[in-house]
Amino acid sequence: MSYPFSPAVREALSARCLTFPRIAHDGADLKRAAVAITLVEADDGSGQTAFLLTRRAAQMRAHAGQWALPGGRCDPGETLEEAALRELHEELGLEVPPQDVLGVLDDYPTRSGYAVSPVVTWLDDASEMRLNPHEVASAHRFRLDQILEDDAVDFEMIPESALRVVRLRVGGHYIHAPTAALIYQFRELVAGRVTRVVDLEQPVFAWR
Repeated sequence: MSYPFSPAVREALSARCLTFPRIAHDGADLKRAAVAITLVEADDGSGQTAFLLTRRAAQMRAHAGQWALPGGRCDPGETLEEAALRELHEELGLEVPPQDVLGVLDDYPTRSGYAVSPVVTWLDDASEMRLNPHEVASAHRFRLDQILEDDAVDFEMIPESALRVVRLRVGGHYIHAPTAALIYQFRELVAGRVTRVVDLEQPVFAWR
């Protein structure tokens, strides 16, 4: 299926986000964090809708070099939406006005002690992107039709857990949870399905 970067696709995704039955983490045992699933025009000339994904800088103290959605820990008093937009600006120099937030998906509890909330946003013009070299090594645009392919998602079992580990394969790259779990739920929403990801596991290297 095709997802052109158009007002019609924005309207359809906005409607699905608005009606999404979000499940929030209940409890104070995890720190709050928010990430931005930012929808932009693909950079391959296709006119398709894509989302932004980064590779974390090599000097980061945690999860250096890993694939990640722009985001981070919520500051005191911040809403999830405010935190996601602030982090998007800090990491990529992009300004998304509050009216371009489409919705928030389920909280995903991580092994490293966070409840991560994915905030879906729409950005008409990403030409002003400026990477923060202290946090981001590179930024990439992955098309929605690519993550909807049948072989884009796989699951495996590991000796350390009874839960399935989720992994995405997009553009020849492998993306692991927690990022893969968040994108997987968004993928399902794009396809018109409500799929929970709270019981999807992370690989052992992400347990810190």
